[in-house]
Amino acid sequence: MNWEQLLSLKRFGDTNKRIRKEQDETRLGFEVDYDRVIFSSEFRSLQDKTQVIPLSETDFVHTRLTHSLEVSVVGRSLGRLAGKKILEKYPHLQNIHGYQANDFGAIVAAAALAHDIGNPPFGHSGEKAIGEFFKTGLGLKYKDQLSAKEYQDLCDFEGNANGFKILTESRAGRQGGLRLSYATLGAFMKYPKESLPKKPTNHIADKKYGFFQSEKDAFLDVASELGLVKRSKKDVSFSRHPLAYLVEAADDICYTIIDFEDGINLGLIQEEFALEYLINIVRDKIKTKNYYALTNKQDRVSYLRALAIGTLIDEAVDIFMKHEETILNGEFNCALLDKSKYEAQINDIIKISIENIYQSTEVIDKEIAGYGVLNTLLNTYTNAINNGYNNTASNYDKLILKGLPKTIKTQDDSLYNRLSSVCYHVSLLSDSKAILEYKKIKGISF
Repeated sequence: MNWEQLLSLKRFGDTNKRIRKEQDETRLGFEVDYDRVIFSSEFRSLQDKTQVIPLSETDFVHTRLTHSLEVSVVGRSLGRLAGKKILEKYPHLQNIHGYQANDFGAIVAAAALAHDIGNPPFGHSGEKAIGEFFKTGLGLKYKDQLSAKEYQDLCDFEGNANGFKILTESRAGRQGGLRLSYATLGAFMKYPKESLPKKPTNHIADKKYGFFQSEKDAFLDVASELGLVKRSKKDVSFSRHPLAYLVEAADDICYTIIDFEDGINLGLIQEEFALEYLINIVRDKIKTKNYYALTNKQDRVSYLRALAIGTLIDEAVDIFMKHEETILNGEFNCALLDKSKYEAQINDIIKISIENIYQSTEVIDKEIAGYGVLNTLLNTYTNAINNGYNNTASNYDKLILKGLPKTIKTQDDSLYNRLSSVCYHVSLLSDSKAILEYKKIKGISF
């Protein structure tokens, strides 16, 4: 892979090449990507989607929206710092083509902003609930009517693939989805492969999958334009865009440190753990006098969080540049922070977060409720749509169909497309909207 191709400004539908030197510096193409994501309705719905604590009534706990904004800020710093070093290593990118360090920051920031845009209601349990509806639930009846890869898309419903669908899917009046630059789409794709084979290797790019069969052509177009390295002769599987490692690092840094901070502020983790587990990360930067001058818990934890994030940003960039050539060759097989000298501290923080936050009674109870909500929605909608398609719809089915948006492919001849369309609709619901729809179906409120 080469950086000039990886930094493509091309957008869906372009017939002419976009030249970096011809860009308007007051509204650079990569910065337009950020704007398009942040003004999209799909991004706005993240304000009412679970990050750590589902449906929390505590003001300061992060939603998917605040988490995404924070990841984009960290990603921008990672991209700019890495971009500066890349331009020093490959000066022709700046001298001949006109790329700037801020271009890298803008790409990573936009991709990071969108990294959770495809996540369904109720956090990662929402992904599992959709998948299990088809794998072991009432949706199992569709298995024999789908191809293996189509069925796997549904059984392992993946927020990353759903995000790629949101960013690229054409519909009436919106050809090419959000029409982001291919560089940003490449940086967005952490898992540039299809759903099967499942985890064929231990390479980080094979951990999950990054697109549904319905977006296969769009993915291949992006991969070809960017010059991603093909990793399989038989199946669709490519190496990552190098900047996807920085997007992943931004996410890893934020959920590791900030979820830990949320746990402390919620009282799920004792404040003493903050100093105990973060001190080895911030030891070289902490000013003890400043720390002990802070009079409340939130300020003290916030101070340690800021120092820890700054330290991990610097280290992630160092790791990225140390392995930059291996990354360009598609041979770097783990996350950047897996090479961190603070790996033990990071793992300790994640372990205590799992025990005290992710497996807390509040989280588990609300995840259980989320399963019930999503299973009810999926069963009701898929039955109504398929009965309608087969001209066997009951009066109840017809009422349900009248309440569904026109974007759902109720009359598509492909069963996969109809089922995918339902999953897509459900995935776009906020936590509160999903519960409202559930109550309406159950007749709980009018």
